[in-house]
Amino acid sequence: MTSSTLARLPRLNAPEVHHLPNGLTIIAEQMPIDAINLNLWLNVGSYLEPDAINGMAHFLEHMIFKGTKRLQSGEFERRIEQRGAVTNAATSQDYTHYYLTCAPKDFAELAPLQMDVVLNPLIPDDAFERERLVVLEEIRRSEDNPRRRMFGRMMEMSFEKSPYRRQVLGPQAVISQLQPQQMRDFHTHWYQPKSMTAVVVGNLPVEELIDTVVLGFGNSKQPADNQQQTVSYSETQFKKIVRSIYIDETLQQARIALMWRVPGLKDLNDTYALDVLAAILGHGRTSRLVRDLREDKGLVSHIGTSNMNFQHQGIFYISAQCPVENIEAVENAIVQHIQAVSTSKVSVSELERISSQVAKRFVFANESPSDRAGLYGYYQSLVGALEPAFEYPARIQAQTSTHLMQAAEQYLPSDAYGVVIAKPC
Repeated sequence: MTSSTLARLPRLNAPEVHHLPNGLTIIAEQMPIDAINLNLWLNVGSYLEPDAINGMAHFLEHMIFKGTKRLQSGEFERRIEQRGAVTNAATSQDYTHYYLTCAPKDFAELAPLQMDVVLNPLIPDDAFERERLVVLEEIRRSEDNPRRRMFGRMMEMSFEKSPYRRQVLGPQAVISQLQPQQMRDFHTHWYQPKSMTAVVVGNLPVEELIDTVVLGFGNSKQPADNQQQTVSYSETQFKKIVRSIYIDETLQQARIALMWRVPGLKDLNDTYALDVLAAILGHGRTSRLVRDLREDKGLVSHIGTSNMNFQHQGIFYISAQCPVENIEAVENAIVQHIQAVSTSKVSVSELERISSQVAKRFVFANESPSDRAGLYGYYQSLVGALEPAFEYPARIQAQTSTHLMQAAEQYLPSDAYGVVIAKPC
């Protein structure tokens, strides 16, 4: 077992990183707060699913809690609740994430249970069929949500071939046909130590935290080593303006989103300037788009900007809600702002204010054990290293007006982007 200590920011302590011979990465940090958070991160999301089983990773996340040889269905949750602990999970395009928060005195008892349900689920046929109905209802609720419908259209516009274009939940037609044995095979293939990062942060000595995790994994049967390969897709930038307009009878106002294909976490150095640009354009009441389009001109009721980083690629998008008659004016105004950041340097005062804001928000958002554990797991799983997590504030504050202008010119052309418009009846 090898280990290293990383420390870059005074606000963050020094987590220890251990790599076990079976491929599992363990990250541990003692933190003087009366709680412990265990995060289990797996590089298993909807991206790696073939179309025929789209939604399997999310469905499996539900089935993880339906019992093991050691724990009957519901026993894990009952024992968690008895101790006043909290557990939950989430599935994304790039990962599946399980977490447990408990008191330090309960960690040695509860952590092995969390690892047992993740590593050794039975996936019984009867529970599978019951949970299928739950997942199908979740899909239906998602389809009834105007915001999620809009996001789905944006993903389809942004990615022509990449699996990122698909819904994490999967389509009803696919979920309806999945079989329990397919899920067992999927779990055996992907839920392996080499695909996992276990992060534990809280008020126990680091050695004790690590030993508990090692014990939990040591007592669990691990599947044989399998080759795990995924196809990496890289979509080229838009060559022209591409439009998609649809009617959504449930809306009170129109929704419009402009998007550009940009680098993802595999090209991390290219994302920092775009993060700053997103903040300059559309984060908070003092941002350019909010101040101009909402506060001054009253063209929109809401507008915001995001630089959304997936592992293999990203999307830079600007979304707004507005009266139907304002759609054209809103799009034109957004394009003008994009042109401005592409051709004119951001002032020193604005850059300093925004970059400091972005950096501080990052630090402030990673102060609790659960926040810290999530941060470490995210970077280790998707980037492959912790250093970028510590370096993020400094990287943001190192961006110059020239960096921003070059990034906007390269990645945000004002004459080539995707636009999705949803209109009420």
